[in-house]
This record gives sequence, C-alpha cells and structure tokens, in this order.
Amino acid sequence: MLRNKEIRYMLGIMLLVFLISSFIAFIINPIAGGILVFSETILIGVMASFTKHRYHEIEKLSGYLKRIYNGEYSMDIRDNCEGELSILKNEIYKVTLILSKQTELLKSEKQQLANAISDISHQLKTPLTSMMVMTDLLSEDNLNPDKRREFTRNLELQLERMEWLLTSLLKLSRIDAGTVEFKKEIISVSTLLEQLMKPLHIPMELKEQKLIVEGDLEITFLGDMKWSVEALINIVKNCIEHTPQGGTIHIESKDNPIYTEIIISDDGCGIEKKDLPFIFKRFYKGKNASEDSVGIGLAMAKSIITSQNGDISVSSQKDHGTAFSIKFYKNM
Repeated sequence: MLRNKEIRYMLGIMLLVFLISSFIAFIINPIAGGILVFSETILIGVMASFTKHRYHEIEKLSGYLKRIYNGEYSMDIRDNCEGELSILKNEIYKVTLILSKQTELLKSEKQQLANAISDISHQLKTPLTSMMVMTDLLSEDNLNPDKRREFTRNLELQLERMEWLLTSLLKLSRIDAGTVEFKKEIISVSTLLEQLMKPLHIPMELKEQKLIVEGDLEITFLGDMKWSVEALINIVKNCIEHTPQGGTIHIESKDNPIYTEIIISDDGCGIEKKDLPFIFKRFYKGKNASEDSVGIGLAMAKSIITSQNGDISVSSQKDHGTAFSIKFYKNM
C-alpha cells in the first residue's frame, strides 16, 4: 500500500495537519489537545484500514484477471455491493462472459474445421484411390481398347466429381466466413424457375420425369438471383435423384404479406424418419442416398437460403415422396 506515491503524499499531508492542529490545541487547552489527538489517531487508523481493504479487493481482482489469462472464467459476484469497485467487478464479469462465449465459439469452430477436414479427406480418398488404380491399368501396353476407353471415361467422371466437390466446399467456406455479399434485387419467380430448370432438363428427360409448375409465377421477392438458383438447383437435383423413372416433380409458388414460399416436391422413395433431422447437415448421407452422393448439396442450399433472410424445411413419408418448403421473408 505504501508503495503508492499518492498514498504516501496523502499520509504525509495528514500527519502534517495532525501535528500542527495537535500543537495548537495543546497550547489552547491540554484536554482539548488530547481529545483531538485521540480522534485524529482513530480517523487515520480507520482510513488506513479502509485503504488496506480496498487494496485487498483490488488484489483479488488482479488475481482474477490472471486466472482469466490462464483460461479460467469462473467469478463469484454474489458479494457485490454499491461502490466503484463493485461496478468495476461487474464490468469485468461482463467481459469475462463475453470472453468465455468467444472461447467456446472458437473451440466449436476449431472442432467444425477438424471435422470438415476429416470429411473432405474421406470424400477425396475414394476417387483418388480409384483414379490411381485406373492409372496403373491404363499404363499396361496390352490393355483392351474398349477397357482403355472405359477407364479413361471413369477417370474423367472422377475428376468431374472432385472438381464439383472442391467448388462446392469453396462456396460453402465463403458463405460460412461471411465473405459472400448477397445482393438484394427483385427476383421474379418465373425467371428464377426458368434459370433453375435450364441445366436440369436433360437429367429429367433421361429419367422420363415430368415437371409440374403451379401457383402464381408473377410474384417477386428480394434476394440474389445467382445464389438462389444455386440453392434451388441442389434441391431439385435431390428430388430428381430420389424420384424413379417416369416420376413427377412439382414446383408450387405462393405469396403472402410475410413471405414468398416455393414448394418443391416429388413422388419418390421419400426420406427415412430417422434421417429427416440431419439431411441439411454437411456430408450426411441418408439410407436412401445414392452411391455418388457426398451429402453437401442440401447443406449448401440451406446456407444460401438462410443467408438471404430465408428458411427451408422438409417433410417426407417413406414411399410417398418428399416436399421442401423454401420461404423468403419480406422486410416488414
């Protein structure tokens, strides 16, 4: 306590006042001088005790800050009362809560990153292994020409799959990092569906599937056309994949004062009830997923839609199809 220069100055001034006032009091009246000496001694003692107590509390706060530095975020504020030290302690407690939440968030993000790297490694391992085997086979001089063409085509397919996977992961990482700037432009549902179906006509024709579009196609909503098309393509692709030969895919649009809704449904095999809570989870593959599925399309669709003030939900019944409801909320 006495190491504090301000405390030393204050005590020096108080002692000087104490000596001068005591000297004058004893000259005037010895009894009054004695009372004054006694009273001032008690006051100085009380002040010293109070100052020591404050230093003790400050020392406790200092110790707590050291524990925070070491990653310990527990703090008891039940003994707080009015005063500047209590206010300081409350402010430190608030900062502690923020730091604690940030630490938990960082741990969660690190775990997600580790899981993502593990999943990516797993997803790339299979095509890379297949490509290495086919490359070895292609190096054989006596390989049948038909087999050589087959292996070459398989190599192309695996490369295309890897390119799609890496491109999708790059898009997802940009969305997760918040580096994507989603536009807020007026999107016509009819234009959206037109752009959506351009790359999907051929896959539907190959499976002889029908497309039925219903609802008001003149309605609009605020969003990013490019990213909205990207999201809906992944959803329709999922429907095409799980709808049998000759099946039907419905797209219905609705509008109300709160949101614009687009419902994409199919009459395919449906999704197992136990898989429903996880189908938007990255790299999750349900029981009915195809062998080529990597479980990233629906996860990316959800990220894009929710980043545009939207929401997506799914309902399904085994052997009776699946329906995805996409809602773009309006700014009230």
